[in-house]
Amino acid sequence: MEMQEHRRWMARCIELARKGAGSVSPNPMVGSVIVRNGELIGNGYHERYGEPHAEVNAIRSVGDPELLKDATLYVNLEPCSHYGKTPPCSDLIVRMGIPRVVVGCLDPHEKVAGKGIARMRAAGIDVVTGVMEAESMELNEAFIKSHTLQQPFVTLKIAQTLDGRTAVASGESRWITSEESRREVHRLRAVTDAVLTTSRTAIADNAALTVRLCEGRNPMRVVLDRRLSLSPDHALCGAEASTLIVTSHAMLGTPRAAVFKDKGVMLEGVGLAGAGLDVRQVFSMLHDRYSVLSVMVECGGVLAGELVRQRLVDRLLCFIAPKLFGGDGLPSFGALGVTSPGDAVGLNFSEPRMFGPDLCVEGRFVWGDQA
Repeated sequence: MEMQEHRRWMARCIELARKGAGSVSPNPMVGSVIVRNGELIGNGYHERYGEPHAEVNAIRSVGDPELLKDATLYVNLEPCSHYGKTPPCSDLIVRMGIPRVVVGCLDPHEKVAGKGIARMRAAGIDVVTGVMEAESMELNEAFIKSHTLQQPFVTLKIAQTLDGRTAVASGESRWITSEESRREVHRLRAVTDAVLTTSRTAIADNAALTVRLCEGRNPMRVVLDRRLSLSPDHALCGAEASTLIVTSHAMLGTPRAAVFKDKGVMLEGVGLAGAGLDVRQVFSMLHDRYSVLSVMVECGGVLAGELVRQRLVDRLLCFIAPKLFGGDGLPSFGALGVTSPGDAVGLNFSEPRMFGPDLCVEGRFVWGDQA
């Protein structure tokens, strides 16, 4: 019965935490509730990067601080134990005399990593860990990957026909999927740090990669453009959202690069790998230089295949329209080097969802040890 109650309140923490999506990165999404005698007396979540953490907001929401002295605080991520933009939450919990804390999962940040729990236990607080741990970790999978592998969490988004085609032979793809699917993609953009595409896809689709079909902030737009073939007048160079063009080192000092810079477009150079840019370098640069924890890739089959082949993708979101293009269409993935069924790339599916007439299949790649 007690664990059932713990799960009930932890689910509420996770629900609250999601409200911070798109506003707290590079911090994690965290929600907290405070319960006394089985009744909710306070709650809060981390609302914006640099502002008070979830535990602080939950504690502040309790009208009478004396109620905290026989209450339980729930939080989906271990309370911090260091001074950053805000003071340590574990110290506040100790100071307020809260006797019991229930935690979803540990914080992988090197300045926390169990220290918050140790601090509270040293003060005599009863700390329970691992409640809805898998769900808590999935909520902040981008934050966790950032602090364990120093890489962003990469989602590959594909809109395709039932037979796996993303465009007709000419490259035209508007619109394969429904407005309901496109609205969901815009919602996903709003909670992602960066959206990445290629100049080829951008030119073919005249893509703006902004959030228009729902409320939310625009992500940083990242364009892979080895030869700076994108027009400076393209929609991606508009001022409504920040744009970063990643090109070859050789193009950075050219007059064309100067034109993009004059329009306020950021430019970065990376090395080459095979016939294109080194995408592994691209993701490392986004993480280290721009604090990007999450990237959604919207591209054609060539880059999609390359990302999968290099094991650079964590999650696949495939929006499948009830349509057929047949062999006249362009495939969702380029060559993966699969020569037998046993070589196939594996995924673990989540529960499928419907958006209008379209089926959305979500899968997480099964890579074993990260490359």
